[in-house]
Amino acid sequence: MAWIRTIRPDEADGLLKRIYQDAIKRAGKVFNVIRIQSLYPRALQRSTQLYIELMGGAGPLSRTRREMIATVVSRANACSY
Repeated sequence: MAWIRTIRPDEADGLLKRIYQDAIKRAGKVFNVIRIQSLYPRALQRSTQLYIELMGGAGPLSRTRREMIATVVSRANACSY
């Protein structure tokens, strides 16, 4: 199994702390998919913005359908996210 160094929410400061706080507001916790990007907060911020735009932005698909597609793709790729 791979090992990736991360910054825990209780260790975060500055931009990373704000990103973690926003994640907790959205999802109730900081998921590992966020934590694995913690060493590069600016990249994490952009990644999160892209995710939010893709999942909630304009387009013909509802959020529910987008989540269903993400779930099917994750399952097909044996990904727990």
